[in-house]
Amino acid sequence: MSADKKPKTFAFDRVNLILLAVGMAIVAIGMVLMSGSGSTADAFDPAIFDARHIRVAPVVCLFGYLFMIYGIVRRPRN
Repeated sequence: MSADKKPKTFAFDRVNLILLAVGMAIVAIGMVLMSGSGSTADAFDPAIFDARHIRVAPVVCLFGYLFMIYGIVRRPRN
């Protein structure tokens, strides 16, 4: 190698990318939990106020976003 060429270093290593992928999967699971049958113009469905839709799914999404933030902030080991 010559003196002016430096090896490429990436901001993320393999572990960071795995953490990001896991975080995205957790957010996707939270979004699926949040979705469901909704009310129509003809009939009201009280299941939209279920604990799964209102409490569990947003917490799962928040956990996934925090997991992705950790994957971004984590420093790769040299």
